[in-house]
Amino acid sequence: MWRKSSHSGGDNTDCVEVAVEGAHILVRDSKRRTGPVLVFRRTAWCGLLAGLEDPAVDGF
Repeated sequence: MWRKSSHSGGDNTDCVEVAVEGAHILVRDSKRRTGPVLVFRRTAWCGLLAGLEDPAVDGF
């Protein structure tokens, strides 16, 4: 089941959707539902989110 990001643009032009499929996290542009999908391992997804919350996580 795809879920739209709560941080997507209010005018529905900048929308990201995320779905969980087994051990993977899927990410797509909600305007291009049949377009490309990014696939992340759960650990990579969690690392990405941690880096977004605190850029110092990766030493930058």
